[in-house]
Amino acid sequence: MTHRAFFPPGRAGRARRGLGAILFIAAGMFAASTALAQSAISFVVAATPGTGVDILARVIGKEILANRGTAVVVDNRPGASGNIGAEHVARSRPDGTVLLVAATTFATNAALNTTRLPYNPVKDFTPIALLGTGALCLVVGSSFPANSLQEFIAAARAKPGSINYASPGNGTPQHLAMELVKQEAGIDLFHVPYKGTGGALSDVAGGHVSAMIAPIHTVTPLVSAGKLKVLAVMSPERFAGMAKVPTFKELGLPRAQVDIWYGLFAPAGTAPATIAQLNKDVNIALKGNGVAQSLAKQGITPAGGPPQLLAAKLQEELNRWPSIIKAAKITVD
Repeated sequence: MTHRAFFPPGRAGRARRGLGAILFIAAGMFAASTALAQSAISFVVAATPGTGVDILARVIGKEILANRGTAVVVDNRPGASGNIGAEHVARSRPDGTVLLVAATTFATNAALNTTRLPYNPVKDFTPIALLGTGALCLVVGSSFPANSLQEFIAAARAKPGSINYASPGNGTPQHLAMELVKQEAGIDLFHVPYKGTGGALSDVAGGHVSAMIAPIHTVTPLVSAGKLKVLAVMSPERFAGMAKVPTFKELGLPRAQVDIWYGLFAPAGTAPATIAQLNKDVNIALKGNGVAQSLAKQGITPAGGPPQLLAAKLQEELNRWPSIIKAAKITVD
């Protein structure tokens, strides 16, 4: 006896078309998978070796090699706040072999350089996957009189402009995050930009600068040593390693939710089947044995998910920062 699938009148055509579309996508993913397996993939990192985003790229690349046999080469192209690496990928062939491992600055640069950026972060790139996130927090030196966010805000309101804060540089995510806090809390603080996180944190711990927004994993050693105090975290929920520290949201500043995030992008025009295959590869890699532990050392929590999740994250950041930058009168160095 021959068994045939039965579709009600009027639905047979739609069902056949739907099945055809599924088979077409599956065939495309198979072809993309075969092509990618035969070609080395270049992960362009717009930062120096040894940084968090560089280590993230190498961990994921190692997993893709182990899972698929596809070689992943990390291509470090630092400079111009990440614009050199991003522009290189934007101008590359959209065949899935040259990809950008981007950090939060991919969005903040666009907000700061609305007319001078050599690429468009939305039009020139196709999102593949959100790779991970890192939590930020507000810290003060151990000698600073405030022991809570409420006391910090009260001190700032009592003497506007007298409290200063450090950042790794003008226009960095940490700088913008503190400006957001200032606007949300209605306080005036004086900005002291540095050329990196290390020097800035050292001066906060030494009492030379009062406060700073910084990634939690970078401040943990100084907190443990009693040189820094964490007043609040900028994540939606309390940080597991600092369960007693409240969030800004809990303390009445719901807009002050900012994190450091990392994403993988392809040049615009990359075939949907190739994006789907790369997304699948990344999601498998992020679940690899020991990956979470390796990334945790850099303060990164693995994310994953569909490309739309990264697209939404990017658009959220692009929508958020222009008004903050305008109100704070921040200009590019």
